Amino acid sequence: MEIKINGIKKKYGKKEVLKGVSLSVPSGKCVGILGGNGCGKSTLLSILAGIQPADGGEFLCNGKNLLASSKERSKLVGYIPQGTPLIDELTARDNLSLWYTKEAMEKELRDGVLKMLGVDEFLNVAVSKMSGGMKKRLSIGCAVASKPPILLLDEAMAALDIACKQKIFTYIKGHVANGGTVLLVTHDVMELELCDEWYIIKDGVATPFKYEGDTELLIRSF
Repeated sequence: MEIKINGIKKKYGKKEVLKGVSLSVPSGKCVGILGGNGCGKSTLLSILAGIQPADGGEFLCNGKNLLASSKERSKLVGYIPQGTPLIDELTARDNLSLWYTKEAMEKELRDGVLKMLGVDEFLNVAVSKMSGGMKKRLSIGCAVASKPPILLLDEAMAALDIACKQKIFTYIKGHVANGGTVLLVTHDVMELELCDEWYIIKDGVATPFKYEGDTELLIRSF
């Protein structure tokens, strides 16, 4: 399921953060979005997820503009933001119940994505008492409840320990191997290894970048 992002624009006051970002993400691929702080990476993903409106442009999937159809977008797109959009007072199980039917949740906890992410290990823990890694794994579990083919991940593994990162790595690799599409915003060199293609956002536009392990070249490109 290839997606095409055409001419996405966003302005805050007089500051034009995105001047016409265009890129494509082939089916079964993970594409990394890189760039310096404040370049518009998170803004781009939040627009694609429908959290905020664009000032122009399209987000196309199979010829349909997902920016113009919240119904289609909600079926096709899963979004994991930098923060954790969970209800602090509720347990992991209670948060999951907002997204899953009881039967679907139990199946995923037994042998599906929730089991793979290790969410079954802290089902009765309130979000307010969870570690950052627990919150992130639960957030991902909630976001993929409808099994969306397109995943938008905004620094999904920032500040997590290696064991937790490995669980998320495993999920992303499996999603891509099954034909899913991933758009990944990251600053982490380890996460770049997950990607098949890379773009750098600079001066409001996205430019393809060929990453071959040269971090010095990558840094200079910002």
